[in-house]
Amino acid sequence: MLKFVNFCNFLYVNKNRYDIIVSSVKDVTLMYVLAKSALAIMIGFIVATVFGVFFVPFMKKMKAKQVTSKYVEAHKSKSGTPTMGGLIFYISTIITIVALVLTKKMVISNNLLILLFVFFGYGVIGIIDDIMKIKYKSNEKGLTRLQKLVGQIIIAIIFFYLYIKDGSSPTIEIAALNIKFDLGFAYGFFILFMLVGTSNAVNLTDGLDGLAGGLSLIAFLVYGMIAWNSPYLTGSTDIALFCFILVGGLLGFLVFNAHPAKIFMGDTGSLALGGALATVAILTHRELSLVVIGGVFVIETLSVILQVLSVKLRGKRLFPMTPIHHTFEKIGWSETDIVRLFYVVGFILGAGAIVYGVWV
Repeated sequence: MLKFVNFCNFLYVNKNRYDIIVSSVKDVTLMYVLAKSALAIMIGFIVATVFGVFFVPFMKKMKAKQVTSKYVEAHKSKSGTPTMGGLIFYISTIITIVALVLTKKMVISNNLLILLFVFFGYGVIGIIDDIMKIKYKSNEKGLTRLQKLVGQIIIAIIFFYLYIKDGSSPTIEIAALNIKFDLGFAYGFFILFMLVGTSNAVNLTDGLDGLAGGLSLIAFLVYGMIAWNSPYLTGSTDIALFCFILVGGLLGFLVFNAHPAKIFMGDTGSLALGGALATVAILTHRELSLVVIGGVFVIETLSVILQVLSVKLRGKRLFPMTPIHHTFEKIGWSETDIVRLFYVVGFILGAGAIVYGVWV
């Protein structure tokens, strides 16, 4: 009994010292996480920038030119700008991850394998589409919608198989209301909807210099922070690193894509970004948060849907032109002002999602 009392006294006396030690360990862990994140962004940026310095002139030499839409008169001067610029962050991200895996700084978990598979697979679909458009010198002569859909369905099926095989639950969760929906086999269709919807949304947004790239950068930065704070997720650290490496790659891409763009993203980049963004949302069980984090992408897509419905049902346009960034151009806004406004909206939505997903 005396020994027990002495032990309790020891704990009481050393309580403050214990709290200080625990607090110090937490601070060191946080600093390690921040340092690793910053390093991932820096490496991704350097690799992408160096690659872009050689890639952009190469694409000009190969005459891989983008033919701008005839419906957007303000962009006629951009016709002939090289495309497939998405390869800058696409290849740099893959190279960086391979290097980190070989040096044992990253581990390929099943979830990271799914993410890499979707990122690579959607990128390949975009590459084939862009090559066909360049070859036939027309935006209308790439892959057909059916051909793209078949490729996306195949990727979604493999995604679903790997996801369920790993023991993940096919449920959608609304954490704020403590509600879970078990979709069972239908979760495969939900995955397909997420992948197709998000990739098309990013693709629609890719209409102004730096717009889709900058908004994607913000979205992946947010999901990187959320992934760090997802201990329930197998390979959460490495998924966060993927997001931060891609953020660095997008920064490097914007060096060449910011107004005036020296190269366009193309479907190569937009499809890969959209597929990866949806995949991270699914893996972190933050599927519904994508509506907020990718809020600008959602608004751009809704503007197109509402425009089509208005023309079919009312016989009149709802907006001067869609996606909605073209409406701002029609009413006299400069391209850089539109991009800045959309960045601000994307940043505010992303910050709100961080507060809810990480702090709350």
